[in-house]
Amino acid sequence: MCRLFGFRSVMQSQVHSSLVSADNALMAQSQLHPDGWGVAYYLGGAPHVVKSAETAVSDELFRRVSGVVTSETVLAHLRKATQGNHTILNTHPFQFGKWVFVHNGNIKDFERLRPALLEEVPPVLRRFILGETDSELFFYLLLGRMQLRCELGRKGYPLEDLAAAAREAVDIVVRHAGPMCPDDHAPPDNNFLSFVVTNGATMIGHQGGKLLYCSTHKNRCSERDQCPHFAPECEREQSRGFVSHLIFSSEPLQGENVWRPMSLGQMIGVDWRMQMQRFE
Repeated sequence: MCRLFGFRSVMQSQVHSSLVSADNALMAQSQLHPDGWGVAYYLGGAPHVVKSAETAVSDELFRRVSGVVTSETVLAHLRKATQGNHTILNTHPFQFGKWVFVHNGNIKDFERLRPALLEEVPPVLRRFILGETDSELFFYLLLGRMQLRCELGRKGYPLEDLAAAAREAVDIVVRHAGPMCPDDHAPPDNNFLSFVVTNGATMIGHQGGKLLYCSTHKNRCSERDQCPHFAPECEREQSRGFVSHLIFSSEPLQGENVWRPMSLGQMIGVDWRMQMQRFE
C-alpha cells in the first residue's frame, strides 16, 4: 500500500532527513511504492503542493523539493495504486482551499460503491472531484461533514469538530463497504482508511487498518541548548495538552523521535495552539 508522512511543529523545520536522508526515509521507501509522490508544505498560511506520477527514488524533483521545504506543517505521500490510473490527478496530496489530505488504504468494492458514495458528498463539493480514486472521493466526503460544523476557511478550525467529522466520514464508508480491516498484511482490496488531514494549523491522523505511527517527543533533543522553542514537553510524552511537534508516519523513521503505534480507529490531532487530543 501507500506511505504517508505528516509533520506539525511550533517552529519551522527542515524535513529533508525524513524525506530523503535517513536509511528508511520516504525516498528509499518509494522503491516499493512507485506510483507517484507528492509533498505539501505551508508558507504564509497557504499550502504549496508539488506532485509527480514518477517514482520518488528516481525523480530529481523529489530531491529538490525536499531540500527546500522548511515549514511548520508538511504532508508527504508515496503512492502504490489500488484505484485509478498513474496520473497527476490521482496522486496525493489532494487539496481543497487550505485543506490537504493523504490516504493510505482502499475502499472495498469502490467501483461498485462509487455512485452511492458520491451521493453522500454535497453537490457543491462533488464537482471538484477530478480524479478516479477512492482517496479523493473520501477526502470530499470528509469535507462535506466538516462544512456542516464550521466554515472550511476558518483558520482556527476546531479540532473537536474535525475529529467528529472524520468519525462520521469513516462511519459512512463503513456503512457502505463494511468494517475497517484490522490486519495491515491483509490483501490490499480490503477496507483500509488510514489518513492525515490538515489546514496548516489544525492536523489530525486516523489509523484505519494500515499501520500509522505517531511521535510527540524525543528521548533527548540534540538542539536542546540552542533551540529557543525548547520546552520540557519536547522530551516528555504527553497524553494531551501542549506538544512541540506532532508527526505521523506509516513506519517509524530513524532519528531522535520516539514513535508509538496507533490503534485501529484511533485519532490524534493538534489545534492551532499545538494543543493535542486523542480520540479513541
